[in-house]
Amino acid sequence: MLSAFVNSFKIKELRQRILFTLGIIFLCRLLANIPIAGVDFGMITAQIKASAAGGAGVGFLDMFNLFSGGAVKNCAVGALGIMPYISASIIIQLMTAVVPFLEKLAREGDAGRAKITQYTRYLTVILCSFQAFLLAKALQTNGLGFFDPAIVRIPGIGFVLLTVMTITTGTLLMMWLGEQITERGIGNGISMIITVNIISRLPMAVGAMISMFKPVDGIVRNSPFMGVSMIIMILVVIAGVIAVTQAQQKIPVQYAKRVVGKKVYGGQHTFMPLRVNYAGVMPIIFAQAILMFPSKMFSMMPWPAAKQLGAAFAYGTPVYMATFGLMILFFSYFWVATQFNPVKIADDLKKQGGYVPGIRPGTPTAEFLDRTMTRITLAGALFLTTIAVMPTIVSKQFGIPGLVASFFGGTSLLIMVGVMLDTMRQIESHLLMRHYDGFLKKGKLKSGRR
Repeated sequence: MLSAFVNSFKIKELRQRILFTLGIIFLCRLLANIPIAGVDFGMITAQIKASAAGGAGVGFLDMFNLFSGGAVKNCAVGALGIMPYISASIIIQLMTAVVPFLEKLAREGDAGRAKITQYTRYLTVILCSFQAFLLAKALQTNGLGFFDPAIVRIPGIGFVLLTVMTITTGTLLMMWLGEQITERGIGNGISMIITVNIISRLPMAVGAMISMFKPVDGIVRNSPFMGVSMIIMILVVIAGVIAVTQAQQKIPVQYAKRVVGKKVYGGQHTFMPLRVNYAGVMPIIFAQAILMFPSKMFSMMPWPAAKQLGAAFAYGTPVYMATFGLMILFFSYFWVATQFNPVKIADDLKKQGGYVPGIRPGTPTAEFLDRTMTRITLAGALFLTTIAVMPTIVSKQFGIPGLVASFFGGTSLLIMVGVMLDTMRQIESHLLMRHYDGFLKKGKLKSGRR
C-alpha cells in the first residue's frame, strides 16, 4: 500500500490532482476557523475550552458541529459547512421521483441535469439564508447552549443581516470549492469536504480517549483492558462497515445471440449487482433531521403532558432510540422505493436482449428484482440501525465521552469509509492505467482491477 502512495506522485496528472485537492481542503479548513464579524473570538476560545473540559455529549447540534469540522463552535464563516447543499440535493432528488416536470428534466440528458443542478443551487441559497438567520438569532440569545449572549459585541438587526450574508457566502464558496475538487481533483468534492471536516475532530477524540486513562486524584478510573477493548471494537466496526458497504447481490444475466451480417453479438454471461446497503447513509440523515424537532417543540408547549413527551424524545432516551431505529428502517425502504425502479431495469434488459436465467423477461423479471431488493434491503437497514445507535449506547453504557463514541459508528463513520473507498478506487484506476501496482497487489477493490 505504501508503494501505491509513492507511485501516485510519479504520475504527473495524478500528482497534480492530489495536490490540487489538498490545496482546496486547506481553504475549506480556513473557512471553518475564521470567525464571523461581530463576535468576541477570545470569548469563543475560552468557552470552547470550558465545553471540552466539561465533556459535552453528542446531541444533534454536536453532531452538526462534527460534520462542519468544529465551525459551529468557532462561530466561523463556514459554520453551516456544506450541509445546506446536501439538504437541497436530497430534496430535489426526492422531488424528481414524484414531480413530473423534474422527472422530465432528468431524462433530458446533460441539459436537463444542468437545469436540475441550477435549481439545487437556488434552493441551497434559500435553505442557507434561513438557517444562517436562525443561527444569528441563537447566538444573541444563547439558543445554541454553547455560548454566553455577550459573545455578540453589538447585537441587533445589523449583526443578523451581516451574519446571514457572511455564512451564506461561506457555504456557497465551499459548494463551489467542492465542485472544483470533483472536476479537477480526486474524489467527490462535496463528500471529501464533509470527510475532512469529520477527520479534523479525530485528534480531539484521541486526546479525550487518552485522558480517560489518566489518573484523577491518584485514581485511574479506566483499566488498560478497556482501552484495548475499545481499539479492537472500533477496528471490528470499521471492518464490518467496509464489508457491508462493498456487499452486493449478484443477479446473473444472459444476453441472447444476435447475428448481424457476419458478426455475432451477445451471448455473454454477466451479472447485475444489487447493493445490500443501497440507501447508503441517507436514512440516518433523514431520521436525525426529523427527530431534532419533536423534543424542542413539545418542550415549548405550556402543558405538563407535552413537556413530559418532549423529555421522552430527548436525545439518547429509550423512546428516542426506538423511534430513531424504526425511522431508519422506514427510510431505508423509502429510499429504495424512490430510487430503484425494477420495471425500468426489466424493460431495458428486454430491449437489449438480456434476461435473468429461469425468469421470463418483462413483468416477471421486474417482480423478481423487486422481491430480491426487498429482502437484501432488510439486511442493509438492520445494519444501518445497529451502526446508528451504537455511538449512543457506547457512550451511555460505558461512560465514554461523546466525541470518542461518535467514531464507533453512526453517520460519520459511514461517510468516512464510503468516501475513502471511492477515492481509493479512483487512484487505483489511474495507477492501473499506467501499469503501476494498486493499493492491493493480491486482491482488488470493487470496480478496480479484475
